[in-house]
Amino acid sequence: MRIYCEKDYDAMSRRAAAVIASEIIHRPDCVLGLATGSSPEGTYRYLVEWTKQNLLSFRQVRSVNLDEYKGLEPTHDQSYRYFMQSHLFDHVDILPENTRVPDGLTADPAAHCAGYDAYIRSLGYVDLQLLGIGRNGHIGFNEPGDCFVKETHVVDLAESTIDANARFFATRDDVPKQAISMGIGAIMGAKKVLLVASGAEKADAILGTVCGPISPRCPGSILQLHPNVVLVCDEAAGSKLKAAGAAVCG
Repeated sequence: MRIYCEKDYDAMSRRAAAVIASEIIHRPDCVLGLATGSSPEGTYRYLVEWTKQNLLSFRQVRSVNLDEYKGLEPTHDQSYRYFMQSHLFDHVDILPENTRVPDGLTADPAAHCAGYDAYIRSLGYVDLQLLGIGRNGHIGFNEPGDCFVKETHVVDLAESTIDANARFFATRDDVPKQAISMGIGAIMGAKKVLLVASGAEKADAILGTVCGPISPRCPGSILQLHPNVVLVCDEAAGSKLKAAGAAVCG
């Protein structure tokens, strides 16, 4: 795992965007696995800026998103389809038919999840998977539990995840209690993983991911088994790494 601990959120975002841009430039028809949430927002801003400057093109890129809230329409302002449209897709030249986000309104979740996995396999899996991480170590919406769930699946969100996401909704009761999440199998099938993290509240999750035991109690720890992971964090999120003996680049 290559670890970059940047000064602040903006520097973290620029470094992460550069990793993604490099992938697109070297492989214009690459498959990107994309994430939502506050951590990658700055990364997407840089990608949009560089596209508008004609330094980058998403014309041949295909994307698959990690997750979606169960029960939210794509046009709901807190749905992850809406997030992707407003933060990236509507501002770059990606073709709409080349973007996939789980369907939070599916009438048959089991069939939809199986079909999502089949689609990812048909692409030859993802070339670069962007991840954020929750305070409890979740990646995608793969919450801490007794085992790693391989397949795309419906997740009961942990109370800590609901609490963390409540700031985006009018009340805590409005936060969906379930989500559809890409499983650990598809994430680990990516050729490269880019993990971004910002803020002191993520420091324990990052420490557990990088230096802790590999355990479903900290889902991010499974990334220790992946051959090509790049972690980009700010100083606050990475504050416990050096004391634990982790090698930080640059």
